[in-house]
Amino acid sequence: MTHRPSRPSRPSRPLRVLAPALAAGVLLTTAACSDGDDSGPARADTSEISSSPLAQESPAPLTEAGARAALVTEADLEDDWTQVKNAADWRDSLLVGKVDVADFLTGKADAADCQKLLDRLYSEDLLGKPSGASALTGFQEGESRLLYQVAAYDKAGLDSSFDWLGSLPVKCDQFTAKDSSGAARTVQVTGFSLPAEGDARQGLRVTVQGTSGGAPTTLTLDVAAVRVGTDAITVTNGGLDGADRDSTEQAVKLGTPRLKDVQAGRTPSADPGEID
Repeated sequence: MTHRPSRPSRPSRPLRVLAPALAAGVLLTTAACSDGDDSGPARADTSEISSSPLAQESPAPLTEAGARAALVTEADLEDDWTQVKNAADWRDSLLVGKVDVADFLTGKADAADCQKLLDRLYSEDLLGKPSGASALTGFQEGESRLLYQVAAYDKAGLDSSFDWLGSLPVKCDQFTAKDSSGAARTVQVTGFSLPAEGDARQGLRVTVQGTSGGAPTTLTLDVAAVRVGTDAITVTNGGLDGADRDSTEQAVKLGTPRLKDVQAGRTPSADPGEID
């Protein structure tokens, strides 16, 4: 993502969940519809699918259509969020740098983990490359941006990624990274709690203090990951003026049930009030 000022924090507000269309008798073979119309026969077919113990206990592998259906959409977000087409290309140059190994008492192993964090934040692959279907979307409101991704992963790799994420607040508490010119940037990583959703979850606050256009600046990112079986959600938001924690928590709280519905062959609820 590019340098930009974030909007000021605002009160927590719910995301309106937009239900995708569901073709009768199959598992989410279409992407989310913008009008959210899931009434009539399609709703009846959904009830039949969700009542099947097999559908609930042994979810089918995530499909591309299912991953897209589990995403939040422009219609879910209040204010003036606009969906963009280039979210996969968002990058922030403050995340580019080589970790200074001299900062680490335990040596190269911890330094490598912190380097991986910077690299994955920059490439937008926090949990590594998906092994199956994936979908991501991004939204812009003024100079603020929000990235939301749903993807399928190899179980062993996903477990390893969550173990790695959980270790970062200790291993990467504070360190120095240098850009190509040798200028130093101070990076701090702390953990924070997320709503009790999914099988595992990890929240990280990452701040990078450096310079932009010759002026001192601090990039602040809230990063959240939630595992649901072998699928996972990642949410990244923040900017040069801070990060909106409430938006991160709301996305996790409302987005996780959407993914669970997709896994069970159900249409995600069109009414966020139905999600506790």
